[in-house]
Amino acid sequence: MYAIIKSGGRQYKVTEGQVVWVNLLSAEPGSEVSLGDVLFVANGDEVRSGRPLVDGASVKAQVLNHAKDKKILVFKKKRRKGYHKAQGHRQDYTALKILAIEA
Repeated sequence: MYAIIKSGGRQYKVTEGQVVWVNLLSAEPGSEVSLGDVLFVANGDEVRSGRPLVDGASVKAQVLNHAKDKKILVFKKKRRKGYHKAQGHRQDYTALKILAIEA
C-alpha cells in the first residue's frame, strides 16, 4: 500500500514505515501529525484517486527530528559596475516516519 501526499508545495510517494524528509513543519519531535492532503491511494488492485484530494484519506506520521540541508551559495554580480554579493541558504527540513495510511 502506498499513497501520494502533498506537503509544502511538493508531492511525495510514501509507504508505511518509510522515513521521508519534508519542508519544515511546526511540530515537536516525537509528536504525531496527520497529513490530510492525500492525492492518491493504492492498495494492491484497489486504486483511489482524488479530485484533487481523496475524501476521508489521511496519513499518520511521527516527527523524528528537524534538520537543515547543505548550504547553497548564491552569488550575484553586475559586470563592469563593481557590484557583487554573496549569500548562503540552508533549507529547513523535518524527518517524518510514516505510521499508517488510512484510506
